[in-house]
Amino acid sequence: MEEFDVAVIGGGPAGTSAAYHSAKLGLKTALFEEHQTIGEPVHCGECLSSMALTRVGLDLPAHTIAAEVDGVAVVFPNGSRKLVREKGYVLHKHKFEQFIAALAADSGATVKLDCMVRDLKRNNDSWTLETKQGQFSSKIVIDASGPNALSSRRLGLNKPFSLINGLQYELEDVPQEGYLDFYLWPRLAPHGYLWMIPKEGGNANVGLVTTEPAKTKPYLDQFVKELGWEAKKRVRIFGGSIPCSGPVEKTYSDGLMLIGDAAGFTSPLFEGGTQLSLVSGRMASDVAKEALAANDTSARKLSKYEKLWQAEFPVYEKIIGGKDALYNLTDSELNEMAEILPDDISHINPLAKLGIGAKVLFGKRHLWHKGFAGIMASFGYSRAKYYGW
Repeated sequence: MEEFDVAVIGGGPAGTSAAYHSAKLGLKTALFEEHQTIGEPVHCGECLSSMALTRVGLDLPAHTIAAEVDGVAVVFPNGSRKLVREKGYVLHKHKFEQFIAALAADSGATVKLDCMVRDLKRNNDSWTLETKQGQFSSKIVIDASGPNALSSRRLGLNKPFSLINGLQYELEDVPQEGYLDFYLWPRLAPHGYLWMIPKEGGNANVGLVTTEPAKTKPYLDQFVKELGWEAKKRVRIFGGSIPCSGPVEKTYSDGLMLIGDAAGFTSPLFEGGTQLSLVSGRMASDVAKEALAANDTSARKLSKYEKLWQAEFPVYEKIIGGKDALYNLTDSELNEMAEILPDDISHINPLAKLGIGAKVLFGKRHLWHKGFAGIMASFGYSRAKYYGW
């Protein structure tokens, strides 16, 4: 039975990051990916901020970039746009993940494709992994297996996630202005939002997330129709489920750490998870290196991982209240909110914040009672520097 220091389950952004950083630290690393190709199928909107890349020390090769963007435009029901200026990219997500997997392989990691991990068994101080290609042994397992987290399912480590459903079309010849357009239109995305994410050659990902999975496609089709894009050619349709209930209760155990979506790491308001995945993968690798150097892979030793992410990532509870308040506003209330905000909400100085507060308190007090302050805090915590994208 082949033995490893670190076994990473899942070849998404979290798993490839963990494999790359573990191998770079000199650990004997294996990356187990259930599909025959890293990064396929694609499930997400494919956005990543420049700040995220700086945090993990990655320089993107040109072939992984589908478009460069200047930030996010929040589009209200009346069509008004509020800009958050922060540079970033739209990725060819599969090529991006393949790029990181290649970095992992170049650093010494073994990449096993078409190798689903079916079960985990703890034996003294190591794990036995039951896979499609046989058994393997590892001192530490890093679970990056996504929302359907293997360790939580097979070991009973955590309760199932609350999930939100996402669906999108890649359309040709879509008008775009260099921003990620996020539409707050409750009637077509209850407790969620819609988007237009620009790509190269005039293509764009057009989609939504909502808590009403049975209506996801009808809502999306209506959105496309209302924007006049019904006749646009569809290149593909894709999507998936996204954790939306926050970090799981246990992100570590004896010889085990959960990262990325498997740990519930998504930004609460707009459900972005790639930056959190990349950074949690690096954190888990650093902790694995320390634990193996000390010949101690106990839960006590690996608890440092949880301390690291709790100190670094925003507190979910601070954001979720504002998210719920935002998604409970009606179209007319959202439009009232848009009237109060400046067109550029990238950096609102203290004096301007006081002016906005005064307008709400003395002119639209009902918005204050519906959680306006929390909503604005949630917007702030959805910026790139707070791991929003």
